[in-house]
Amino acid sequence: MKNEMLALVLAGGQGTRLGKLTQSIAKPAVQFGGRYRIIDFALSNCANSGIHNVGVITQYQPLALNSHIGNGSSWGLDGIDSGATILQPYSATEGNRWFEGTSHAIYQNIDYIDSINPEYVLILSGDHIYKMDYDDMLQTHKDNMASLTVAVIDVPLKEASRFGIMNTDSNDRIVEFEEKPEHPKSTKASMGIYIFNWKRLREVLVNAEKNHVDMSDFGKNVIPAYLEAGDRVYTYNFDGYWKDVGTIESLWEANMEYIGDDNALNSRDRSWKIYSKNLIAPPNYIAKEAVVKDSLIVDGCFVSGKVTHSILSTNVQVKAGAEITDSFVMSGAIIGPGAKINRAIIGEGAVIGENIVIDGSEEVQVVGYNEVVGVPNED
Repeated sequence: MKNEMLALVLAGGQGTRLGKLTQSIAKPAVQFGGRYRIIDFALSNCANSGIHNVGVITQYQPLALNSHIGNGSSWGLDGIDSGATILQPYSATEGNRWFEGTSHAIYQNIDYIDSINPEYVLILSGDHIYKMDYDDMLQTHKDNMASLTVAVIDVPLKEASRFGIMNTDSNDRIVEFEEKPEHPKSTKASMGIYIFNWKRLREVLVNAEKNHVDMSDFGKNVIPAYLEAGDRVYTYNFDGYWKDVGTIESLWEANMEYIGDDNALNSRDRSWKIYSKNLIAPPNYIAKEAVVKDSLIVDGCFVSGKVTHSILSTNVQVKAGAEITDSFVMSGAIIGPGAKINRAIIGEGAVIGENIVIDGSEEVQVVGYNEVVGVPNED
């Protein structure tokens, strides 16, 4: 039986620009918004779009990601005809083969893809915050009789040189692709979301490997090759909220926007839920002396201090006299008595000592996973 579309989530990135936050965890497993991990958005989009089979391609520090995804039950991907499969590098007769690029990761998993036997493959990144109906994108792909469809988002002209830019004709057919152009001709930026006809992509990747042609990356190699070959390559124009949270600043911004007045992500939309494997925790406790304003406080938190325009994830403790402003605190963190936290991201399990000041007024500050700041060593 041929399945219509298989989703493949590229979740192997180390995320070096997130510094301390990804020293022991893959970027897509980093927490977001108090209840989620970044990869939850791609997986939830799949579930909401009616995609029943998802392969998650991992490489760097996959333990937390594997545990989080499990059998896919949190996203309804554990049925008879559905599944979430973790795909990791493995040893073959030619030796260990690490994934050398985005499309090389797909090539390495041809056997898995063939076992699903899809007509189309949807390629996703595991480190973006957004809501998208992939079924609508697939319909556009079919309407255009496309071989490849690239999701694009309109960006300000002054920022376009940071992206891969798709130049199109009046029918949205891509005529030229420019990787981070110094003088961009358009503002259609690639979102790193692609729909391919699997039979054609398989042919391109297998032939490239056989002939020792570098086809390791979608942006640098595959898209230009499709254009050169005259394939029908189109854009899918997306106009919703989308955020690449690959830097400390963008991750902090996305969390602040998540609780902002305009709620750009529309997190309260019950028709398009974001699912996650939630930690089991008791109800939160807000002491009578505590002050909480414009903040999201998740289950299991103990708050005895002051929290303003911030997110406290599961089981966070804020001791008496502590103040947290414009910050994102991940699960299990402890903020000591009298500590002052401003414009910061506090990693899972971090401990901030008494009266410690972490001030991100000039630049967003980060405390890493299980990092201890200002607590005397008991030895």
